[in-house]
Amino acid sequence: MITTDRMAAVDANAAALGVPRKQLMESSGNAVAREVRAAADPGAAVALVCGRGNNGGDALVAARFLKAYDATVHLLGRPETIRTDIARENWAALERAEIPTETVTDSADLDLGGTSDGSPDVVVDAMLGSGVSGGLREPERTAAEAINASDATVVAVDVPSGVDADTGHPTGGPDSVAVDAGGDAVAVNADRVVTFHDEKPGLSALDATVTVADIGIPAAAERYVGPGDLLGLDRDPDSHKGDNGEVLVVGGGPYAGAPTLSALAALRAGADLVRVACPGSVASEVQGFSPNLIVRPLPGDRVGPSHAERIASLAAGSDVVVLGPGLGDGDGTEAFVREFLTGYAGHAVVDADALGVVPEVDTDADLICTPHQGELVGMGGATAADPDERAELVREFAADLGHALLVKGAVDVVSDGDDVRLNRTGNPGMTVGGTGDVLAGTVGALAAVTDPFRAAAVGAYAVGRAGDAAADANGTGLVATDLPDRLPEAMRNE
Repeated sequence: MITTDRMAAVDANAAALGVPRKQLMESSGNAVAREVRAAADPGAAVALVCGRGNNGGDALVAARFLKAYDATVHLLGRPETIRTDIARENWAALERAEIPTETVTDSADLDLGGTSDGSPDVVVDAMLGSGVSGGLREPERTAAEAINASDATVVAVDVPSGVDADTGHPTGGPDSVAVDAGGDAVAVNADRVVTFHDEKPGLSALDATVTVADIGIPAAAERYVGPGDLLGLDRDPDSHKGDNGEVLVVGGGPYAGAPTLSALAALRAGADLVRVACPGSVASEVQGFSPNLIVRPLPGDRVGPSHAERIASLAAGSDVVVLGPGLGDGDGTEAFVREFLTGYAGHAVVDADALGVVPEVDTDADLICTPHQGELVGMGGATAADPDERAELVREFAADLGHALLVKGAVDVVSDGDDVRLNRTGNPGMTVGGTGDVLAGTVGALAAVTDPFRAAAVGAYAVGRAGDAAADANGTGLVATDLPDRLPEAMRNE
């Protein structure tokens, strides 16, 4: 089972792995043609009603595989308005091959043709795919009504037009412009649905036969984090200060660089405001790194239990806390971490010396723990040399903890106890000190705008890409301060 958002990510990841969308469209169209052949005998009249996106492109491909049928393609709109290059190429191929096509510029002129009673034997609904919101508009609305009024067997491509693939409900509610005379939202009533790669959650709610077609997307497109996982993380153009996350970094004392690297990374990863709560002994040093940081000094030279109340107050005004960078392992550190987490119910990234407390603390917080393999073992987890075996061990330990884990290594492993994702960006130069602090801050910024599992997965991927860019520029001489400024580019979905 896969949601529409996740399917879009997997599709983009497949392209990044070298399986182009054009190839996937060819496989999808072939699958649609197989479903038509299962629904009707050769010689049957088939109307393929196509939108101008890749959903329509799948049916344009299918038409080439239906040589034994009386097939006609009905394009809703002018050919020059086809929205993707690969769909446009497949339209041109139909024209050159002299496969019957009709251009529908006025939905009232749509004539499905077909048998003597005016209906084709099969209608292929390829107007709109998954991920569409809002009710059907013209010309799709009138086309959907014509399809529903026909006596044909209706085969939908990926999802019936006007149906939300995640819920099975119409994309337009009672207030939508796309309602029928009875006030119901208009959607295609399909008899058969050909969906791709994996079933979508809402399809089981339909009174239709659902076929899941394998179109050649490699398992690695789901297993490994890729550029598709960055989809949907762009800033809302109407957002205001604070809407993209406020992060509190708690650390420092023995070290000033660690909390600073985390804070700078959180800013570069998209957080609007980043505050650093650190001992007064290093506060000026942290502030001196950047005027963009808001530093909240704490009395003394170590973070300890006496600071718990103050930090809890600061945390209450933040979306995410990054806990641990540069804290050290002083006598009061463990007691502070335990007291803070016991009373905290928000989101937190836990790193470095704060990690050891997590397995024994009772907290209502949603945690993302970012250990390397040695720290994982210290927490009570287990590891293995084989990435797949290690992934299962991490998944089991995450389930036991009840928190998300990002276990750093040559291949990072991310799990929330249910799902597992691997990340293979990064390079040996990133064993240099401070890169883990950059990762913690990056994940903290992402956790302010998305769920913990995705924040950890995307954070690992982005920091690895930033590290790879730094290695390209500096070779094995990269240092942690090379990474934050490269994060914005690393987080572009390109």
